[in-house]
Amino acid sequence: MKKHLLLSGITIALLSSTTSLFAKGEIGIFTDAKIKGEIRPRYENVNVNNGKSDASAFTNRLQLGVNAKLFKVNGLSTYIEMTDVTNRGNFNNTSNNKTNYQIVADPAQTRVTQAYIDYQTGKTLIRAGRQGVNLDNQRFIGTVNWRQMPQTYDAVAIIDNSIDNLHLLAAYVDQVNQIKKNSFDTGTVLLHADYSSTPEVKFTGYGYLIEDVHDTIGVALTGKIPMNANSKIHYRAEYAKQNDPSLTDNIPNQKADADYYNLEVSANSNGLLVGARYEVLSAGKGGNASFSTPLATLHGQNGWSDQFLTTPTNGLIDSNIMLGYKAKGFGLAKIIYHDFQAEKGGVNYGNETDVLYKTKLSAVKGLSGMLKAGFYSADTHNTDSNKYWAMIDYKF
Repeated sequence: MKKHLLLSGITIALLSSTTSLFAKGEIGIFTDAKIKGEIRPRYENVNVNNGKSDASAFTNRLQLGVNAKLFKVNGLSTYIEMTDVTNRGNFNNTSNNKTNYQIVADPAQTRVTQAYIDYQTGKTLIRAGRQGVNLDNQRFIGTVNWRQMPQTYDAVAIIDNSIDNLHLLAAYVDQVNQIKKNSFDTGTVLLHADYSSTPEVKFTGYGYLIEDVHDTIGVALTGKIPMNANSKIHYRAEYAKQNDPSLTDNIPNQKADADYYNLEVSANSNGLLVGARYEVLSAGKGGNASFSTPLATLHGQNGWSDQFLTTPTNGLIDSNIMLGYKAKGFGLAKIIYHDFQAEKGGVNYGNETDVLYKTKLSAVKGLSGMLKAGFYSADTHNTDSNKYWAMIDYKF
């Protein structure tokens, strides 16, 4: 395994000073300390028509983070965050050997989820260490924050906003720390740029070079168009191409040749929400693998029952529509219907209906609640599956 000397140094230094930071808000090399945290208990029930017992899982996320200025140097700061996941119930958490139960992928664990140093000079930020990275709609790069333990990246990133309306990011990722008790070394490069002179049009270009997997090069056009004082239309049009990896270490003969298309539009009129999306992850050409997004927040993409965490060999077409309502004092309620088809061969995979209600619980600042469910009806892919969640989230 590669050595992560920078991350280790940051972690040791910050952990040794945490107690005094909490007590005084300032000690030694640290000043202006700010503390934040999250407590997120959740109940999850999983019923799948495959002969295994239903999962019934009570899990909790406890997260504490400290941000402080460093060495009293202008522009220099640091952030460390610890996350602890606990669980109870009858379910397969992927590491407890309860394989006769359905999976809820939240094993008990404690981890340093973020530990980085920032240096800000003008409108340029340099960040080194373990960090969360969420780009665009997290279709390609994300922290998988729905699961109790987030996915983070050991990386060096440069973020620049020196040119008006132009946002640039370049990052080198040395290790990916996944949601379970595992991580993998990599030599991945992330490149991202977007330009927007008006809210109506934003142009985005990106290149995600994942070592030994593939290169993904893409463009997107997004924006929001006001119709009147209380109505807006949001849109996204996107295309990406996946090719052989430019960066190779262990698997130099890995091949890739696949395409991605995404068209979506949504409207908000006086709180009434409507939307539609047509997304295609193509089958691989010439016998290559289908289009894949291994670093994405996949839960938010193709149905909440997580039937398509891996793109099928014949690709995937997800046509979905959304109807909802959002208002202050009420919260957000919505329903999404997905129709899943193979991109190659015209096979029907099945359909899914997802429902959600979430709201702020005004009695306590930072407290919110959520009820959520996903109902997947299989045709030729997997089996019927129902998942239910009840969650409270307290951020402070």
